[in-house]
Amino acid sequence: MSRKRKGTSSISIKDVAQLAGVSIATVSRVINKVPSVKEENRKKVFEAIQRLKFRPSVSAQRLASGKSNVIALVIPRYEGIFYSFYALELIRGVGTICDALKLDLLLHLADSHSILDFSGVGGVIFADIIGNRHQVEDVLERKIPSIVINNYVEDLKISCIAIDNFKGAQLAVEYLISLGHRRIAHITGDLITQAAVQRLEGYKATLKNKGIALDDNYIVKTDYSRGQAREATEKLLSLQLPPTAIFVASDSMALEVMAVAIEKGFKIPSDLSIVGFDDNPSGLYAPVALTTVRQPLIKMGEEAVKYLDLIMKGKQPTIKKTLLSPELVIRESCSQIKVS
Repeated sequence: MSRKRKGTSSISIKDVAQLAGVSIATVSRVINKVPSVKEENRKKVFEAIQRLKFRPSVSAQRLASGKSNVIALVIPRYEGIFYSFYALELIRGVGTICDALKLDLLLHLADSHSILDFSGVGGVIFADIIGNRHQVEDVLERKIPSIVINNYVEDLKISCIAIDNFKGAQLAVEYLISLGHRRIAHITGDLITQAAVQRLEGYKATLKNKGIALDDNYIVKTDYSRGQAREATEKLLSLQLPPTAIFVASDSMALEVMAVAIEKGFKIPSDLSIVGFDDNPSGLYAPVALTTVRQPLIKMGEEAVKYLDLIMKGKQPTIKKTLLSPELVIRESCSQIKVS
């Protein structure tokens, strides 16, 4: 009498071990990517997994190994995220090091109402905190190794790695002032984000330190979208005394600023100087190569994974808060102010 084949949902790690002719512990080590397994046994296990169509769950891996090699990356959900330079660079940085360290990556696109299941996850990376502080606090309460990136968190006992956005804005505005500009406008990002707030603060503080009066007409708040960047530019260029330079909170918006200015007959940079923020490669291929502030997004993602891996292994129990320095990248979109 032939033995009925089990359904794939009932296949266990024990079945894989029997078919491969190895121990359950060996199967567990293969699944958890432990490098000490002999190549011959690794091949046997993979062949058995394929034949049985075995799908190990995250929880099963954790139970079998006593730990999890899965890192969850939580990114606040917003429209066009997969076209976002910021999000793609973060995912690339996190994913590259996860692969190098043989860690599995679980991506969560979440908002403040999302219920996140972190069962079986070894660690969590929060890409910013935008209305989801309760999710971070929940992870801390459950003592799951975690780290926040792109947000400098001072009031929670959690490690973080962020960009010095204040310094980035300072670099941009000081550069424009060095070229003789005094009528410098700022198109902000979405002020629900720490990055946008800090860039605005850096802009204001630099003008004040240089003895330049702040004009509220030169500050236009947006949500980081190109549509609102267009509206902001039209508003600024229609002022009785329009700015001679604009510092923009993102490169994507800065490219829209440039497009609108050119449409209105402004020459870049002789009539209007523009500085962006990000160092998005698309800025190189604009009608005029965009001067920008480079933020080390990939490095931020990589360092987060490395540090979280140490926490997961119990090698880094202390809380560490890191601020990464931005860099001004000078191209052709800014020039010395004309003296009339």
